Amino acid sequence: MTHPDMTHPEKLALQMGLDIPDFDRDGYYGADYGTMKPYHRVGSLLFLSGHVAQIGAEITHKGRLGRDVTVDQGYLAARQTGLNVLGGIRQAVGSLDRVKGIVRSLNFVVCTPDFEEVHKVSSGLSDLFVEVFGPERGLGGRATIGVMALANGVCFETWVTVEVE
Repeated sequence: MTHPDMTHPEKLALQMGLDIPDFDRDGYYGADYGTMKPYHRVGSLLFLSGHVAQIGAEITHKGRLGRDVTVDQGYLAARQTGLNVLGGIRQAVGSLDRVKGIVRSLNFVVCTPDFEEVHKVSSGLSDLFVEVFGPERGLGGRATIGVMALANGVCFETWVTVEVE
């Protein structure tokens, strides 16, 4: 049985009390990282630029997994990044209700060379998408790569492709 609000992710996000940024009001923070636009749409595919664990101008989790940041903190960084992705979707198409499915995410985790739990970090993002959109629409393909550095010391970044109405 499908949850009654799974067809209405906007209503569900409100019920969950999610703090989703309003990039139309506040501006997309990605412009602080260089020359880019927030998204590009081709037909029913929405390609979002990079999103990180940031609230306004403040990075929520800095450092390196396996040294400065625990797996649990990394998971929370990925979840915060997911909230920003939801804000990016709203900016691009006006409503989370227009999402037909998360196609894929490519995730980057700043970590020590011997850190092997990058997948556990990315689950913070994937779990949020499943909570908001349900397993049919919210669970997409995923890859996670451990990297040496990301801009401004963030520990997690994602690049998401979404199918929209």
